[in-house]
Amino acid sequence: MENGVMIQYFEWNLPSDGKHWKRLKDDAKHLSEIGVSGVWIPPAYKGTSENDVGYGAYDLWDLGEFDQKGTVRTKYGTKQELIEAIEELHKYNINVYLDAVLNHKGGADETENFLAVEVDPEDRTVEISEPFEIEGWTKFTFPGRNDKYSAFKWNHNFFDGVDYDNKTGKIAIYKIVGENKDWDEGVDSELGNYDYLMNADIDFSHPEVREEIIRWGKWVVNELKIDGFRMDAVKHIKDEFIAEFLTQVRATHGEKFYSVGEYWRNDLEKLKEYLDNVGYKTDLFDVGLHFNMYDASKKKQDYDLREIFEHTIVATNPMAAVTFVDNHDSQKGSALESQVESWFIPHSYAIILLSKDGYPCLFYGDYYGVGGEKSPHQWIIDKLLEIRRVYAYGEQINHLDNPNVIAIQRTGRDEWTGCVAVLSNSEEEEEIQIEMGKEKSGEVWQEVTGSEYEDVVIDEDGNAKFKVEPEKISVWIRKS
Repeated sequence: MENGVMIQYFEWNLPSDGKHWKRLKDDAKHLSEIGVSGVWIPPAYKGTSENDVGYGAYDLWDLGEFDQKGTVRTKYGTKQELIEAIEELHKYNINVYLDAVLNHKGGADETENFLAVEVDPEDRTVEISEPFEIEGWTKFTFPGRNDKYSAFKWNHNFFDGVDYDNKTGKIAIYKIVGENKDWDEGVDSELGNYDYLMNADIDFSHPEVREEIIRWGKWVVNELKIDGFRMDAVKHIKDEFIAEFLTQVRATHGEKFYSVGEYWRNDLEKLKEYLDNVGYKTDLFDVGLHFNMYDASKKKQDYDLREIFEHTIVATNPMAAVTFVDNHDSQKGSALESQVESWFIPHSYAIILLSKDGYPCLFYGDYYGVGGEKSPHQWIIDKLLEIRRVYAYGEQINHLDNPNVIAIQRTGRDEWTGCVAVLSNSEEEEEIQIEMGKEKSGEVWQEVTGSEYEDVVIDEDGNAKFKVEPEKISVWIRKS
């Protein structure tokens, strides 16, 4: 879809009322009207409890269908409600991307005794004990599902590590000892080897594991009729497996099946290396752009806005970039907290929604609000979405001459499209002169985000001066 937009349709603090899939279904028409073309839904399978946001994945095959972990539904509702929500979204030609949490499993059914070594949490390649027996939560038997869809049972042979010894009650990082057992390669080099993240860490070198996960991937796409995956925590998962997983799913469901990976590292070279290693089989979230916007929001006028696109995927490999402002991991109170300050939210959404490149992703918390409180930004995001739908076409020209005032210009595809977004972190009112082209001489342009500036007439040389209030944005379009 031209000028498509994705929305992450959840945040950490949603109520655990089992009604989220119903809310999503009811919202489908509205999402279509504001220009959303893809919805990233939260992990939709059984977690460790009915309150689990989904990242404590217990049973991938239970989409809110079986009585397990004290509940039939997930935090978000039942399998049938999810299917109905997806069908409603598809009525409006909105794609649905499921959050695939493949790195680990939580909420095991039983413990086992097995050999392990404790490793240095700051460098997991360094063993700090001899092998000894621990009692770990590694047996997953899924008694509530009774082998429906899959008879596969998990035990310690299918994991690389755990973080808790039930025998001693000690929390540490334990690497499981066994034949061909080690941390997976093809993961991030942070902390020596960043295979281990949490819970029971899945061993993607084990052929039975690979077969089971690929089988699930093909099944869930067919079962829910989803259009893509958001791949969670890919920097902790063997890159070669991610490439194989997506290849196998597409072999069954078609090459257009979409994927975006979460590789949370503010290091463009690492992200480019990852894209290369997986053969560009997935897009990536543009973490560098997020951190640029976060830094800009913190430093205010001390941040050089001319650097906002530096070290980003969207600037270097735009076809692989999913641009975003914030998400559930960066929002306040989360483990990776780096939330963009409120005053810079309009600037940030202007950047991702009015730029030509990248697949922009709205965050539920920015649009609808967090913890039941309404977002103060919905109106400006709605306005920017409208400008994206109607006006943000043509080539992009970035005007980066002033560290405190920049402009993003879209040249348009006819005489009525095109726009100019002016972004300021200055403490004073500013203006920026833009050469619009002599063919536009005499045109009248208006500001549409509520600044109440007078209309601007493009002069005989094709130039115009566009104003912006202190620490605000202004967006200009041709007046009809």
